[in-house]
Amino acid sequence: MARIERLCSAEMRDRPLRAALVEAIGGLVPFDAHVFLLTDPVTCVGASPLASIPGQSFDRLPELIKARYLSRGNRWSTIDGVAALAAAQPRADGDQWWRIVRELGGVDVATLVFADQFGCWGFLDVWRLSGPPFSRPELDRLREIAPIVTRGIRRALAHTFTLAPTSAPHRQPIVLLLDDGLRVHEQTTLTDAWLRILIPTDSDVAPIPAHAYNVAAQLLAREQGVDNHEASARTHLANGFWVSMRAARAESRIVVTIEAATSVERVDMLARTHGLSPRETEVLNLLVSGADTKSIAATLFLSEHTVHDHVRSILTRTGFRTRQLLLAKTLGGAAP
Repeated sequence: MARIERLCSAEMRDRPLRAALVEAIGGLVPFDAHVFLLTDPVTCVGASPLASIPGQSFDRLPELIKARYLSRGNRWSTIDGVAALAAAQPRADGDQWWRIVRELGGVDVATLVFADQFGCWGFLDVWRLSGPPFSRPELDRLREIAPIVTRGIRRALAHTFTLAPTSAPHRQPIVLLLDDGLRVHEQTTLTDAWLRILIPTDSDVAPIPAHAYNVAAQLLAREQGVDNHEASARTHLANGFWVSMRAARAESRIVVTIEAATSVERVDMLARTHGLSPRETEVLNLLVSGADTKSIAATLFLSEHTVHDHVRSILTRTGFRTRQLLLAKTLGGAAP
């Protein structure tokens, strides 16, 4: 437990943090495989997967992701803390997720959800491929670490709001066209380059469009009445650059778009990762729109002194020294 607390208090990027957490959690509760995703705090849709499942073929990845989103048993968007798949006994013939787990040799899967008052930040599926299912004491141990890991993930994501480097990622949107089996049929020219940044891939290996699979699978879940969240997700691409992914239906195909996050989307993510209050978020949105203290006060029916207090609080919570730096980092701009 102490190691997990140290990791979550350290200055680490999210992928190294998650990799270290997987190892540390395995020391508390043994497991044989894992899938660790970040999620959009509002939609709960997954992104940035970190996974290791022995025997899993990449050819089956779309099938596995689709089944995970369409399963009504132990869905992370409905779990309060921790739940185990075997204990829920979702063994109905129609539960494809349970069938695939068993086909891959799974005895049980425990799902640990990382959520707080600011949203759902991710979930960790830990697989047991041999031995007994997860016991109640083991699940209690996982439940105890959930708030610690949640703070660590939110802290890591808060540090992604940095000044833009001189060579920022190309900002032209990309599009993928998938069928209902999540097979990619068409994609735009820059898709490979963006996907290699989202999930680092060797140059001689085709990038895996796991992010597209996730938002597309959420669209199917909405269409089938499994989950009502929007089929969209925001995720950090690189160097302070956030992207927004969306899935929409186009006749028999699913269109997935990935493009730069808007200023409104960035403000919301920054506010949530830094734990800003609703009023502080309102003030930040107005600052980003170009409003000065006087106009913010008039818009929110506050005194200018109160607006100054809110701005000081925002600067304190984010650790940014000035309004100019706050705005630059919120919007992903260059140094003021």
